[in-house]
Amino acid sequence: MKRYIISRVVQAIGILFGVLFIVFFMLQLTGDPVSLLISRHASPEEVEALRDELGFNRPILVQFTSFISRAVVGDFGKSLRHHQPAMDLILERLPATMELAVAALLISLVLGIPLGLIAGSNPGSFWDVLSRGTGLLGQTIPNFWLALILILVFSVNLGWFPSFGRETWTFMGLTLPTRSVFLPAFSLSLFTMGQLIRFTRSAVLEIRSEDYVRTAYSKGLAAHRVYIRHILRNASIPLISIVGVQFGYLLSGSIYIETIFSWPGLGNLLAESIGNRDFALVQAIAFFSSFVVVTLNLLTDIAYGLADPRIRYE
Repeated sequence: MKRYIISRVVQAIGILFGVLFIVFFMLQLTGDPVSLLISRHASPEEVEALRDELGFNRPILVQFTSFISRAVVGDFGKSLRHHQPAMDLILERLPATMELAVAALLISLVLGIPLGLIAGSNPGSFWDVLSRGTGLLGQTIPNFWLALILILVFSVNLGWFPSFGRETWTFMGLTLPTRSVFLPAFSLSLFTMGQLIRFTRSAVLEIRSEDYVRTAYSKGLAAHRVYIRHILRNASIPLISIVGVQFGYLLSGSIYIETIFSWPGLGNLLAESIGNRDFALVQAIAFFSSFVVVTLNLLTDIAYGLADPRIRYE
């Protein structure tokens, strides 16, 4: 297990450097950020002076080497638009994105796993048809389209939820979410919910046909004990990897939802920084998102091995 963890950590470091390399050189293809920072009436001398001040006149490889050397110690430079350290802006927006991702994950777990369990336990029933239909819709409906429909129905027509922005309230020093998080969280959770329904149903159907389950029934164990001790326990193993991977997706893939709902999180910040060609901020967000996803994948693999004693990575 130790050898496996060490190898995965080395791979994760390589992936992070690869992400930095790709993002850096892709941003170079988007154009000159100086053109967005200076007046269009500026003289060529003023443009060159600003390029020299920001370091864009240096050779590309020199810029990349300087960027990597600073990124290793967590310094991604200052935002060209906000004139603040890039990591400070990320940490400032992180709580809003975490709130949205956790709410979306909870909705997915509360709705997806029970529907999958019911469908897998009663194949061919009304609940099975309903669950499969819900899972299919969850994986086919674009979340940005669903977000617009939810705003139209529940915000514009019914007025039950705010259509944009983030509202919070403070209780005993803790900042807690309000109803403003429900619509964006539900829109973001739909794909994950569909995956959980499908995988839970498939896992339950597969485990029910295993020999050890039939043996448990033949020994006279009560149906609820067989379901809890054997079916549910073994069905949870593949779900660990799905939940871990999907939580990383929820954290890093909410750019459309945050933009539609004007949610002040990392996704909205990334959209703004891309439009402004804010190289330092885009690179910092890309690295941070990649670091979160790689870390979650590593923790998921470790948890998967610990949950199933048959799985060892020696």
